[in-house]
Amino acid sequence: MFMSNWKQVCAKSLSLGAGVALLASPASAEVSPETAYVFNSFLFLVCGFLVMFMAAGFAMLESGMVRSKNVATICFKNISLFSIAGLMYWLVGYNLMYGIEEGGYIGELFSVWSADDSAIMGETPNFEGGYAAGSDWFFQMVFCATTASIVSGTIAERMKLWPFLIFTLFLTGFIYPIVGSWEWGTGFLDAMGFSDFAGSTLVHSTGGWAALVGAIVLGARTGKYGPNGQVNPMPGSNMTLATLGTFILWLGWFGFNGGSQLALGSGADAAAISNIFINTNMAAAGGVVVAGLVSQALYGKVDLTMALNGAIGGLVSITAEPLTPSIGSAVFIGGIGGLLVVLAVPLLDKLKIDDVVGAIPAHLVCGIWGTMIVPLTNSDASYGVQAVGVVSVGAFTVIASGILWSLLKVTMGIRVDEEEELIGLDKSELGIEAYPEFSR
Repeated sequence: MFMSNWKQVCAKSLSLGAGVALLASPASAEVSPETAYVFNSFLFLVCGFLVMFMAAGFAMLESGMVRSKNVATICFKNISLFSIAGLMYWLVGYNLMYGIEEGGYIGELFSVWSADDSAIMGETPNFEGGYAAGSDWFFQMVFCATTASIVSGTIAERMKLWPFLIFTLFLTGFIYPIVGSWEWGTGFLDAMGFSDFAGSTLVHSTGGWAALVGAIVLGARTGKYGPNGQVNPMPGSNMTLATLGTFILWLGWFGFNGGSQLALGSGADAAAISNIFINTNMAAAGGVVVAGLVSQALYGKVDLTMALNGAIGGLVSITAEPLTPSIGSAVFIGGIGGLLVVLAVPLLDKLKIDDVVGAIPAHLVCGIWGTMIVPLTNSDASYGVQAVGVVSVGAFTVIASGILWSLLKVTMGIRVDEEEELIGLDKSELGIEAYPEFSR
């Protein structure tokens, strides 16, 4: 049943008989179902590779943003969360996400996914499914892992390793698949007409809400905030790594948004993906420029970290609808994302919410903005339904992650003690340092 639901989601995009002149014979503008099957599967796999590479981007960005005494730990968390996401999405997540009744609220619990490509293996193969089952699973799995990557940077430098990995297990196995099922699995938000093309809310806001609740329950790093409200800067270890990580994320986002077209079986799909690539790129560019200009205006100097998160904020903002905007609209949407990042960072500091890498402004705030602005360029969406989607995902994620963070806190503890925090998690949690010769 979950496969039939997912095929309904893909039906709008899979054009199995559409024209691709370069692939068709002169007498026909149509491609065969097998050709469309190959190209659709190819799109899922290649874009999935790009989204998987975003794991390296998050690892490098977070490694650059944390202090050198915590770099090895953040690297271990990133490779671990990606692995946990893959295992949990296989064991329960995929079927939970796509095994949902139309208009429903929850899919199949505790059902292990397995590839079923039997339709094309016989003497008379049937390619009308549109894509290889494994290519779809891989593409959806790397989205799941991205959600967890958002959390790791926010709660860095004071979070115990094993409670974080346990939280990741539940986030990737249950929380993300449930909210994803509501729209992408033909659940109740899909039935209402909610629109989130590639996951501004379903992926980025979900990760952002979980990170926000975690930061509140965990508390700020020791010494981050003074008794009189002052904010004490804690500069990251390596801005070169942080910049490299941002560029890797920027590259991976072409797979994130472009692959969400869900088909490459027609010339129309190829044109759509090209426009998605352009809008994705220009939104990020708008986010960087606006963040740089606003930080110069507010602080008298350009803040590189703001520019880097401005790029990510622009990318998150365009993710809810990267196809329908004009290039100018994409620059505007991404530029507002960059502005929101710069404004949200000091707001969090005033609230004494310690977000080490700025993930909450870039992913949560810009995820909400990107989702709410969809009707500006997509007439099929409505502001009211978009708001229902944002609130529904936010409420569920806050409640579920709040319960989980609190249970972990009272059972095994989620924060290292002050002495361990001061010497760094590389020594206290891993026993190995990323920069042993000059750790500080």
